[in-house]
Amino acid sequence: MTLKQLIYFLAVADTGRFVQAAADVRIAQPTLSRQVQALEDDLGETLFTRGRDHVTLTSAGETLLPLARRIVADVETARLEIAELANLRRGRLRLGATPSLCVSVVADVLAVFHDSYPGVSLQISEGGSQDLVADLEDGQLDLALVIHQPDRPTPGPAGSGAPRGRIGATGTGSALGLTPVLREELVAISATAGSTPLDEVLGDHAGIAEIARHPLVLNRPGYELREAVLSACAAAGVTPRIAVEGGEMDAVLRMVERGLGVAIVPSLVLAGRTGLHTTRLDGTGWTHRTIVLAHRTDVAPTRAAEAFRETLLAVLARTSRTGGLPPGVRFIHPSS
Repeated sequence: MTLKQLIYFLAVADTGRFVQAAADVRIAQPTLSRQVQALEDDLGETLFTRGRDHVTLTSAGETLLPLARRIVADVETARLEIAELANLRRGRLRLGATPSLCVSVVADVLAVFHDSYPGVSLQISEGGSQDLVADLEDGQLDLALVIHQPDRPTPGPAGSGAPRGRIGATGTGSALGLTPVLREELVAISATAGSTPLDEVLGDHAGIAEIARHPLVLNRPGYELREAVLSACAAAGVTPRIAVEGGEMDAVLRMVERGLGVAIVPSLVLAGRTGLHTTRLDGTGWTHRTIVLAHRTDVAPTRAAEAFRETLLAVLARTSRTGGLPPGVRFIHPSS
């Protein structure tokens, strides 16, 4: 039994004539007759009583009729739903992003994406780059906006002792696809003068050794930023004094505003934070970092993922042209 045979059976049942049914489904009448005969042979029952110029359903045909209608209708529904999915009237996007991006550009991009594709459900995971790469590798995300540091390995879970490889490669050895989108500057922040208990207020520029003399507020393990700060301190031969550790980005900013210490953060997160003093960092390499859109290359991207990538690049390009990116941030996609 095939779908075409059921369609031809319904055409004959609806018209009562083989010639008219063949014209309706746009095939030759002998072909339609052979297909209906093949269906009868497969079922072992005669479906029509043939008259000179008209046919009627047998009891077997009457039994098959509602079943055939439902099968054909279900197939049409499936086709329509898949077409809606392909045209992004429905679907799902699972996006991971670092906290600094979630509180800045991601919300703007998602607003544009949702306006264009309101039927696509959005699932957002916020976390450090290392955690997001692990989720991407495990198939829990479609895309991830992460920090790309090709010279710094991505360690495994705390205490596991197992490396996860680099952000450019998955644990199974198949590379992730990386699309560079932004280059951002890291800055030191402290509470504004008059509201900080620090012995010495940071100036406009400072090196990591000077910053490490102050108590530090650090993100929890799993954040690439935390590893960058600790690595810079180690390279400078200084031991940081950690005042508070373990917070998400919003918590770190608030703790610095309350004078608990200084922190090193991406310049992206400082929009509207008037209670913070910004200090540019002296040094090379670690003071700037690249944000990439990562995806697995061992599976085909979904239509929703492809549409989000296009929307992200378009929004960032427009924001860059109009001067809307924060100081210290620039759009770097190769096509720009």
